[in-house]
Amino acid sequence: MKVMSLSAPGLANLQSVTLETPTPGHGEVLVKLHAASLNYVDWMIVQGMFPGIPYPIVPVADGAGEIAALGDGVTDWQVGDRVVPHFYPHWATGPISPTGLQRARGLSVPGSLAEFTVVPAAGLIRTPAHLTDREAATLPIAATTAWNAIKAGRLTPGSTVLLLGTGVVSLYALQFAKASGAKVIITSSSDAKLDAVRRMGADHTINYRSTPAWDVEVQRLTEGRGVDLVVETGGNATFGQSLNAAALGATIFVIGMVTGHMLQLNLLPLITKGLRLQGNNTGSVADLAEAARAITAHQIRPLLGPSLDWRHSAEALACLETSQHLGKITLQIAA
Repeated sequence: MKVMSLSAPGLANLQSVTLETPTPGHGEVLVKLHAASLNYVDWMIVQGMFPGIPYPIVPVADGAGEIAALGDGVTDWQVGDRVVPHFYPHWATGPISPTGLQRARGLSVPGSLAEFTVVPAAGLIRTPAHLTDREAATLPIAATTAWNAIKAGRLTPGSTVLLLGTGVVSLYALQFAKASGAKVIITSSSDAKLDAVRRMGADHTINYRSTPAWDVEVQRLTEGRGVDLVVETGGNATFGQSLNAAALGATIFVIGMVTGHMLQLNLLPLITKGLRLQGNNTGSVADLAEAARAITAHQIRPLLGPSLDWRHSAEALACLETSQHLGKITLQIAA
């Protein structure tokens, strides 16, 4: 089979190679991949920003395809079933644990830039019937993270959510929040992207370049109450303003650190407002399955961005660094 193999950090070290097609063992399935999608973590892995990466490795966490063969003991799946492997295929359910995090697709075990991959049968979900393979490939990291954010926020109709940026997690969170009856405020530095998210249902948008005091604007938009949930992606440069934008008893759901991971934090609003601060590392297979059920129930579709043939994976990964696109970058995988 053909794979894209990363032999060392750097896009120049991502090359097409031929490997033996793996055979599924007991409790495993062989998945023929049809599409992959890119997350910022993939760029970090390719650039060597994670310690202990076992080079050479097949990168890119998220993909979708169909079952090509079954290992011994697999009874819940059939050849031809459309499936999505999870990023953490051994984290079946429950709280985060060291065992569940030991194997991450595209990081410590082979990822989605391959014609075939072997995955534990328990690490798959069924592809929602209304989604294409390209759309389904966006689910594991982005949809699971967004779903866990909405759950953590304990939203009810009339709640208000603040989403920092227009990345795909924010776009999924927008759709989940609207399905929950919540109001949504989104920030971006691009008026074109803000126009797009308003068409997707965002109630209010803020350009943080033209309105640097966006936390004050959030308070104005909520009549001084603040928001019930902040999906915090910025890190160092945005965290203080996220605390200021939060309502009493709100949740700050931390999923990113694009402006830096080291904080000097004023604890006073965290304490006096009784805020809940929660980090998140994607979620379990059960969380992904919940997100997929919500996506099916509400017929949610991801916003897709550029789509390239997987032979141009390096070019696609380079797009992640510029963040000029809107929607998920996907790769078509053809045998």
